[in-house]
Amino acid sequence: MISRRQILAMAGPATAWLASPSTSQGWQAPDRPRMGGAPTAFAVRSQAARRGGKPFDMVEHCHGLGLAGVQTNPPSTDAEAIKKFRERVEAYHMHLICDPRLPRQESDVAAFDAQVKAYKEAGAIAFHAAMTGRRYEELDGLDAFKKMFEQCQKTVELAEPVLRKYRVRLGIENHKGWRSAEQAAWLRRLGSEWVGVCLDFGNNMALCEDPMDTLRTLGPHTFFAHIKDMAVEEYEDGFLLSEVPMGEGMLDLKQMVAQLRERSPNMVFELEMITRDPLKIPVYTTKYWATFDDAYSPLPGRDLAKVLALVRKNRPKKPLPRTTGLSPEAQLQSEDANNLKCIEYARQNLAM
Repeated sequence: MISRRQILAMAGPATAWLASPSTSQGWQAPDRPRMGGAPTAFAVRSQAARRGGKPFDMVEHCHGLGLAGVQTNPPSTDAEAIKKFRERVEAYHMHLICDPRLPRQESDVAAFDAQVKAYKEAGAIAFHAAMTGRRYEELDGLDAFKKMFEQCQKTVELAEPVLRKYRVRLGIENHKGWRSAEQAAWLRRLGSEWVGVCLDFGNNMALCEDPMDTLRTLGPHTFFAHIKDMAVEEYEDGFLLSEVPMGEGMLDLKQMVAQLRERSPNMVFELEMITRDPLKIPVYTTKYWATFDDAYSPLPGRDLAKVLALVRKNRPKKPLPRTTGLSPEAQLQSEDANNLKCIEYARQNLAM
């Protein structure tokens, strides 16, 4: 395991990676491709801070690691707090992505408007939304999926005029709630330049998609991305899916990054190396298939065959990472080490 001394030693010089400042007026990406941090990459550290009775400061932590941006919300929408928060982020030359609370009904729109206004004033270049959980775990049938998907579409329709008013873009993450073709078709129906995708590099493998196919489908709609590497392994009910340090998994990160930069040279990436137990993707169970339907929400057999072939072709070279059974201190050390490996890989191989 990497030591705390080593972590600090690596994080210190990492701040030299920061070049010129990111601009925070409207949607303008940094002047060169750079990587920020998503909150799920630091979930263990955040929990440790809460146990200690202190709030976790994402901005300070990501800056200390040499990251050039952060996905977090200001601590308050108070005007003075927003001003101070923006000054701190800009002093570190970091970009900011926020997660506002989207409106589920008309009565929520005013509060959403106020939050969007405050976060835009805090310097947010874009917003992020993960609108669903894992459909194959949380939903029991097609009707439940339809209800969920229709609610998500209603929510975004309510949010879109506010996003247009303040001229700030919302990236909806592919968060294991719908397949990429469903998300792309929805965005085309909506037809708004202010609503697009936060592309997660690995999530749609849980819905039997080749990550390169997900990229091809959602790439044209992508505003920014959650970057990670993934490893897979068979188990009795399907396959296990796990985030691993960049370069240790099965994803062609160089090609995926290159394709996104071809569409947008200054594409923003947020590190999302989640340190946890592998996720179970139970494709051989009846429950997994309960929300899919050939007419409304298809999952073709060829896609299942393709992803299972990927799983068998890419057997892990070492055991998938797990946190169960580790002490809180060991979990924290593992998360820190995983993130630093990713940062070093991205710096050396992905020009981040």
